[in-house]
Amino acid sequence: MENKKRRDFIKSMGLLGLASAITSPIRTIAGITEQDPSPKNDLIGRKSTTISILQTTDVHCQIHAHDELFWENNKAVFRKTGGYANLAAMLNNLKSKNPNTFTIDTGDMFQGSELSVKTTGKAFVPILNALNYDLYLPGNWEVIYGKRNMQTLMGALNAPKISANMYHDLGEGKKGELIFQPYHIWNIAGAKIGFIGYTDPLVPLRQSPNYSKGIIYTKPEENLAHYVDVLKNQEQCSYVIILAHLGLSQQISLANMPECEGVNYILGGDTHERVRKPIVCTYSKVVEPGAFGSFIGKLDLTIENGKVIKDTYELLEVTAAKLIPDKNIQTILDENEATFKEHINQIVGYSTIPLYRYFVVENPIDTMILNALNWKFPEIDIVLSNGFRFCPPLTTPDITGNIPITNGFIFDMLPVDSTVRTAKASGKQLREWLEKELNNVFSKDASKRFGGWVIKFKGMEVRFNAFAEMGKRVQSATIKGKELESEKFYSILACERDGDPVDMLCRMKGVVDPKNTTSTLHSLMLDYLKVNSPVTPTPAKNAIILDAPDTLLSQVTGVDYEFR
Repeated sequence: MENKKRRDFIKSMGLLGLASAITSPIRTIAGITEQDPSPKNDLIGRKSTTISILQTTDVHCQIHAHDELFWENNKAVFRKTGGYANLAAMLNNLKSKNPNTFTIDTGDMFQGSELSVKTTGKAFVPILNALNYDLYLPGNWEVIYGKRNMQTLMGALNAPKISANMYHDLGEGKKGELIFQPYHIWNIAGAKIGFIGYTDPLVPLRQSPNYSKGIIYTKPEENLAHYVDVLKNQEQCSYVIILAHLGLSQQISLANMPECEGVNYILGGDTHERVRKPIVCTYSKVVEPGAFGSFIGKLDLTIENGKVIKDTYELLEVTAAKLIPDKNIQTILDENEATFKEHINQIVGYSTIPLYRYFVVENPIDTMILNALNWKFPEIDIVLSNGFRFCPPLTTPDITGNIPITNGFIFDMLPVDSTVRTAKASGKQLREWLEKELNNVFSKDASKRFGGWVIKFKGMEVRFNAFAEMGKRVQSATIKGKELESEKFYSILACERDGDPVDMLCRMKGVVDPKNTTSTLHSLMLDYLKVNSPVTPTPAKNAIILDAPDTLLSQVTGVDYEFR
């Protein structure tokens, strides 16, 4: 009884201390971030207890089992994985084996499919709530429908949400209060596990600026040490975990910063990397569990006398053939998709080869998009497409022997139906832009990398050294067989980004004569497939990497990690 009184007193003093230490109104109610004692805490008297933290991330609204690419024995191998009903079945199986389990999703949960676009993400609220997550972190794509919709969607989720670096914008660069709670505490087996959340601060640069209008993002290192101090010394957490949606390179960089001292693990997301063995950095271990619901990250912690004495991590594959789909989740999926199912599944074309988007330099999906842009606008010198690892592969043929492309797949690979925009740029601008884009991918300084994939182009051939110094990567750049001329202007084409300056195209500043066309990416793709199907979008080697294989699957170097 005396011990219980002492614990209650310490708890109450901790909450009072937090209110005085942190002035933000949203943080003065930080008591709600600490879970109420539950039956799980009856384990305090045991000698040791193993708890599990299960992580999903970057599912991108892929509700069904889908083809997935694995790199095995230096070749692509495909298996069916994912699907929310399968994911639920596997999560439930894991929870049944260990009731001391905490389940988190670290972002990009409301964007990435036709169903998400048609319902502005709302179809996924009941799905996520039925999965019974314990904690959420907003990803970089949660802002796709604007700040207010993001708040509504995240607010509709039953579990707490955290992010310590997303603030209300009061105008003129002035920060308001945090939009979400900065941290959360899990009381379990006599220990406190503290979680701090960080969302990618580069969202306004990486995506259309208007998506995140009204939000100010700050770098994690600006307040990380403060929150580690609060969790370790005030709240007496025995273990601190960062939930991050920053990308693996940025997460590794953060784990090597002094501000990260006291953080045990970073459970990351954003770049869809598959970390099977924790990357050990100066201050923390870093993991990231793939994407599209194809994997679950499982961190087991052994607790003894209120302290974590051991950690083990494994990446689990959500293999469709080995799972019986959860009936409740399947019913919710069917009900939410019913209105749109016919259009989603309508076949709009065929491919003779597998479509995927996993290699850093060139991929069949990007090649198909570039071919479509070039087909529609043959007079343009250079067509461009942003490079990113987005969209599950499509590899399964139907009775025709070819691989069917559906309306739904158009949304999967191009979640934003942007307007096609033309402009002109000088050879000097193009070369400088190429150097900057390549540095974004291959910078020796991990903190300066973002995205993770080389920009895609057709009409221009570029040979480059990925691991050369900044400004010295491009070895040659030619257009129609002729070397790029510094003073000559070339016509270029890309998609418009909502909120970019008029004279910017595909992150290239100072373009001349910018004009929107009457085409959008979706309409253009549908027209192209209707006329040209079946297509064979074999990468044309417009971008030639000289110091690494063209099958490079990750920008991450210098650590013990391999994408497979």
